[in-house]
Amino acid sequence: MVDRTELRTDLADESAQLDALVAALPPSDWARPTPAPGWTVAHQIAHLAWTDHVALLAATDPDAFVASVTSAPDPARLVDAGAEEFLAPPAELLARWRAGRSALADALADVPTGEQLPWYGTRMSAASMTTARLMETWAHGEDVADALGVTRAPTARLRHVVHLGFRTLGHGFAAHGRAVPTAPVRVEVTAPGGGVWAHGPADAADRVTGPALDLCLLVTQRRHRADLDLVATGPVADAWLDVAQAFAGPPGPGRGPAGARTGAARPGTTGPGAARRGVAA
Repeated sequence: MVDRTELRTDLADESAQLDALVAALPPSDWARPTPAPGWTVAHQIAHLAWTDHVALLAATDPDAFVASVTSAPDPARLVDAGAEEFLAPPAELLARWRAGRSALADALADVPTGEQLPWYGTRMSAASMTTARLMETWAHGEDVADALGVTRAPTARLRHVVHLGFRTLGHGFAAHGRAVPTAPVRVEVTAPGGGVWAHGPADAADRVTGPALDLCLLVTQRRHRADLDLVATGPVADAWLDVAQAFAGPPGPGRGPAGARTGAARPGTTGPGAARRGVAA
């Protein structure tokens, strides 16, 4: 059984880490471009604020959430439009993000166990929604850190991103129009503080091993597999590393190998445009 209180605490801590990174930035740094094409640091935070807002709708007013999706003038621009709508001067944007994520945390705590919340093309439990928000916050935090030239130390919170990446293995294949494999895959990754996080049958022939951070960077499409220390054994595991994405929607371009990067996914909300922009699965 997932400990929802622990999940919410980890999401709060992940958000606080990113908050501390941007809170004291001068306005010029909020305007820095990030690896996501066309998005500045401000766009990254605005996207998180918008996604918290629509997640709050899903948790508290499902009909309003559905209406927000069906009334969108251009579904293909849903994520970009959301970020643009929530853009504001840094102090106002930061306050908006803080208030929204606090309200969402309270709302998710009140969702009964077993209840499924509407989302983009799927339904999610409160625990899954919380995990997805943590994954997205971490991934967009990486974009912000890249823009600022900062290297963030990985934390034990990455275990949630690893878990989500493994759970969405089949989705990665389906999103690329490929048959979902039936052969099991074993994932064994080294945690930041030592030890191993493992998922899948211990006797599976197909296996992925390496640092947990590298798997997280891969499934959020923040790095190309060629730049990561991940080892795939078996054809299914090898193919997965080419299509992995821990967010819903069509496949994104991801990033090319270092020195030849072509862009970045914007993981985040689980819905239209998630491949290129981001919507957590």
